[in-house]
Amino acid sequence: MNVEEEHLDVLQNIEFAIVGVFRREPMLVDFDVENAVNGLIVHYQAQPQNREARLPKLNERAKEVYDLVEAMCEWRLGNEALASADMKARGPRPEPVTLDVMVACLKRIRKSVQKWNKQGGRQDYLTFIQRFIF
Repeated sequence: MNVEEEHLDVLQNIEFAIVGVFRREPMLVDFDVENAVNGLIVHYQAQPQNREARLPKLNERAKEVYDLVEAMCEWRLGNEALASADMKARGPRPEPVTLDVMVACLKRIRKSVQKWNKQGGRQDYLTFIQRFIF
């Protein structure tokens, strides 16, 4: 099975966070999302080695994506302390996923951003996923 089949719920949660930023910040572009996701991949890959990953230089929009997606990832990883209050109030917490699963999901999101951006331009990924998030 692939990431999309096994962890569609995690991918949808991450994209929900991304779309939330896009709806508040219509100037957000795919490049901002890609930079934020790249930073999160480095962050989560560093954790098993007990290394501290440096926060990448992000513009304000990309930083907002980073922060909101990180909160969603922490919620899905089962780290209640770092999840947002809104996520905690949503009801029962889903079964936690592993760091490896989270990194695989973030890499899949990055691949999707790159694909849609290449096909249609600066906001094509964002426009595409927005149709599926209510």
